[in-house]
Amino acid sequence: MSQLENDRYLRALRRQPVDRTPIWIMRQAGRYLPEYREVRKQAGDFMTLCRTPELACEVTLQPLRRFDLDASIIFSDILTIPDAMGLGLYFVTGEGPKFERTIGSAADVAQLPIPDMHDTLGYVMDAIRLTRREINNKVPLIGFSGSPWTLACYMVEGGASKDFAKVKAMAFDAPELMYALLAKLATAVTDYLNAQIDAGAQALMLFDTWGGALSGEAYRAFSLRYMQQIIDGVKQRPANADVPITLFTKGGGQWLSHMADTGADALGLDWTTDIALARQLVGDRVALQGNMDPCLLYASPKRIEQEVQQILSGFGHGNGHVFNLGHGIHPTIDPEHVSALVEAVHQYSALYHQN
Repeated sequence: MSQLENDRYLRALRRQPVDRTPIWIMRQAGRYLPEYREVRKQAGDFMTLCRTPELACEVTLQPLRRFDLDASIIFSDILTIPDAMGLGLYFVTGEGPKFERTIGSAADVAQLPIPDMHDTLGYVMDAIRLTRREINNKVPLIGFSGSPWTLACYMVEGGASKDFAKVKAMAFDAPELMYALLAKLATAVTDYLNAQIDAGAQALMLFDTWGGALSGEAYRAFSLRYMQQIIDGVKQRPANADVPITLFTKGGGQWLSHMADTGADALGLDWTTDIALARQLVGDRVALQGNMDPCLLYASPKRIEQEVQQILSGFGHGNGHVFNLGHGIHPTIDPEHVSALVEAVHQYSALYHQN
């Protein structure tokens, strides 16, 4: 296999020396870019964009053309698995994802199929293969999935939720039913990520968007346990030995030590967690990704530069830091402010990697 021109991101995840801190941005392909909005208009709707490999490839590449980023992430959605399970995913403007059918009983869980990764979800693998060819080894390509708990939240609630009442009621009042759902999702996610590696993904990210809605005990029982199963299921394949996995629980800063025990190579931090304290907590067990507040990109380039310096200083010298936002970039951000962010990381991070 050809060598990557830029492998800073993979080296940082492995806590190996780099010349500067690598940067990529969650949701870096998206609505803040006018060229994305043009392709989205061409597709007609969001899921058509996701399911058309040529279009998914194009929007994956768009931020790489604008910014000197150290990684790309395949354009897709965290809800592709429940959609492939037959729940009827659709999107409502201003409200986000919805499902035509929800999960509320043992019969519902029993009827859920494990999707065929090369049939029902083959469009994701086709997009990865095409994108790897088009990137031509310039930077690595990240594959991803939503965590079982996060997927279950949408599948039980029928969409986004403010209080997670339905899914928590199931977890607390019918835990065996919730365990059955999460176990099936863990199997599907493991298959999905393994298929993404086979298609060409060079790193993986597991997005546990709603893990932070749980208490500590419930997080370990209903979220972390199943992410552990997925990491084990990916890592046990000899061919996957060099594919690093980043685990990101939004609102999960208090559980970093438990998260590091999973065997993940890196942990994502949201902006509510101090990166210096996080590094003290996990030491050199894992790399850390993060963690600027996405709303700082509304500030002036000078203020963005100050924040970059503060986060770099917080992590300090040494290896194992991937610069990123603490969550996805907002759709109303000025792309020029993203340029300012990337340039600031380039300018100031080299100081932290000198011997």
